[in-house]
Amino acid sequence: MIGFIVLVLLIALSLGALWLLRVRGAALTASAAALLLGGAGYALQGSPGLPGAPAQNSEARDVFPLTQARHAFFGEFTFAEPWLRISEALARDGKGEDAVGVLQNAVKRYPGDPQLWIGLGNALVDHAQGMTPAAELAYRRAEAAAPGHPAAPFFYGLALARSGDRDGALKLWKDILAKAPPNASWRPLVEQGVAALSGPAGHPNL
Repeated sequence: MIGFIVLVLLIALSLGALWLLRVRGAALTASAAALLLGGAGYALQGSPGLPGAPAQNSEARDVFPLTQARHAFFGEFTFAEPWLRISEALARDGKGEDAVGVLQNAVKRYPGDPQLWIGLGNALVDHAQGMTPAAELAYRRAEAAAPGHPAAPFFYGLALARSGDRDGALKLWKDILAKAPPNASWRPLVEQGVAALSGPAGHPNL
């Protein structure tokens, strides 16, 4: 059931991010359809209701698209974007280890870039299908590189949710909202995440 909850949560967050990025009308409808079709395919082929296991041949199927959510916090045209695009493309092809390796090299060259550290944490979570000490360290490094920026705790919380720690994710996201300016452009995205996880267990709100 955890896998299904996280699947619904990620669809909700992706749609929220698209709205924040001013995707409207037919483009938003098409994006929603693509997300729902992708989710249906994952539900049928990936059995999201079953406990996660280390990825093998199904790794590409189990990669969650976080590009829109990342853009909601950092924008699309950033220094880190080419590295992240390459890593995401490798992950979609089932080359999770290579996806991690690209970002490991990136953070060695540019250790002060929080977006690269977040990308590394996300790639590690995708590859392991859950939180690992290395992923947790990557999120901590991102937070240290940009103190007070909401992206690191947001994606750390998302990784916790994907790993079954719903309460941990909610605590992080509520802390973000408590400190967020009322007019922050990314605030609705975090609010949507909190709402999606705040329903009774097994029945996320949307």
